[in-house]
Amino acid sequence: MNAALTGAEDSDEDESVEDKINAIMESRKMLPNASYFAFTATPKNKTLEIFGEPFPEGDAVKHRPFHSYTMKQAIQEGFIIDVLRYYTPINSYYRLVKTVDADPEFDTKRATKKLRRYVESNDHAIRLKAEIMVDHFHEQVLALNKIGGQARAMVVTSGIERAIQYFHAVSAYLVERKSPYRAIVAFSGEHEFRGAKVTEASLNGFASKDIVDRIETDPYRFLICADKFQTGYDQPLLHTMYVDKALSGIRAVQTLSRLNRAHPQKHDAFVLDFMNDTETIRAAFDTFYRTTILSDETDPNRLHDLKATLDRYQVYDPTQIEQLVTLYLSGADRDRVDPILDACVATYSDNLDEDGQVDFKGKAKAFARTYAFISSILPYTNAEWEKLSIFLNFLLPKLPAPREEDLSKGILEAIDMDSYRVEKQAAQRVQLSDQDAEIDPVPIDGGGHKAEPELDRLSNIIRSFNDLFGNITWADNDRIRRLIATEIPDKVAANAAYQNAKQNSDKQNARIEHDKALAGVIVGLMKDDTELFKQFSDNPEFKRWLTDTVFSATYDRPAPTAP
Repeated sequence: MNAALTGAEDSDEDESVEDKINAIMESRKMLPNASYFAFTATPKNKTLEIFGEPFPEGDAVKHRPFHSYTMKQAIQEGFIIDVLRYYTPINSYYRLVKTVDADPEFDTKRATKKLRRYVESNDHAIRLKAEIMVDHFHEQVLALNKIGGQARAMVVTSGIERAIQYFHAVSAYLVERKSPYRAIVAFSGEHEFRGAKVTEASLNGFASKDIVDRIETDPYRFLICADKFQTGYDQPLLHTMYVDKALSGIRAVQTLSRLNRAHPQKHDAFVLDFMNDTETIRAAFDTFYRTTILSDETDPNRLHDLKATLDRYQVYDPTQIEQLVTLYLSGADRDRVDPILDACVATYSDNLDEDGQVDFKGKAKAFARTYAFISSILPYTNAEWEKLSIFLNFLLPKLPAPREEDLSKGILEAIDMDSYRVEKQAAQRVQLSDQDAEIDPVPIDGGGHKAEPELDRLSNIIRSFNDLFGNITWADNDRIRRLIATEIPDKVAANAAYQNAKQNSDKQNARIEHDKALAGVIVGLMKDDTELFKQFSDNPEFKRWLTDTVFSATYDRPAPTAP
């Protein structure tokens, strides 16, 4: 934009390389005779440093917005909805078992990530969570006539594969419970799902461009997303969000804030979160609840240190930088530029060990990223930095990632999910700090080294995982007895179809309706009692006994003895 306003793009073809470099650097600068404005609810450090007002405080120069209309004030005045007023975390519990006799070793960190991804994407777990979402939406949103009965829900997932899984699970359960409503799935591009290529259009049955309009009309009430629509989407009818994706920082605020759009009949919003804890969400929103201030300015001298470190690796030499920049500024084709880059890539691959490659590539990214930002606000120019920036932007895409052996490979073939449970926690109003927040300037450090794998036996990895994510009592005999003796019979007895059959039909027809009602109750218990559900589904003797027991309890005859 600055280059267009200053006319820097209309350069003379006879200019020297140095003249062109100087013109590029000058064109990056913010014009003294132009006014620049940024409007955002989630200001980043770069935004505050470029557009904010500097003010000294001690040894630091801080930056603040020239004007603030805070989230707190907007909520108080009713311009947006408080999305954290009814925030409800849901805890997931799993129990994994080893399915092989051997006890091989795996990289614990990678293995734990794979195991968490496995249990959360397991079809059984997705089905249970989908049922919780659908049941909650019908019973706590539609039944309470939220937004005058027009409320919509968004399901936030961690990726395209997960979004498609949820779409199928939610759609199937909506049909099962004879709901008049349907779901829409949203993701970008074409994706292969279980051997078939699918798109939004092929799954939804209409063009992608129609999603925004369709979600406003019945029968569509669920919008299942994979990144798409999680930021920048403005839909006042969104009332409830079901989150199954790790969120933090700005991303958490931007995602949950899809619910904050006001509507004349919208008085609240609801978040049911399967993945994040209250403190993570509180910390994310605290930063932007009041005025956000930049704690200090970015130190441009750190670019000197980064460049010195990059130079010491000798992946490139000054001559190669000069040659590439000259060719680039003269409009040369890539076939003249690539040989220079290929020679540098060969040096990078042959002369640096894995730690060196990780450190060089990280610092090169840090330099290119930081210079692109800071060059517009620097009070001076540095031609060497500009040339290195141009060079690195060409080189970085060609640098191969260090080869890392996956020492967790094969772990999913050696385990199985024995149990899965979810427990809904109490809805809570997340209280945010009533004070201005400070954020740190752009970090300039880059690089690092390759982390060494930590190997452990499969049995120990599973034990640690179960301790971390399955820390509940699975075999609670007292609770099971209470369920069978009281809760299940009460729920079955309350079934309208069963009651009607008891009063107006014979015992045989009453038994048929009873068995249907019991099956529905057991499916409902599946969300909280996986073990009981598995016994009912897999053990015919137990199923027969439980059916007879509950029928006797509800049809006023003695219960048979348990097998």
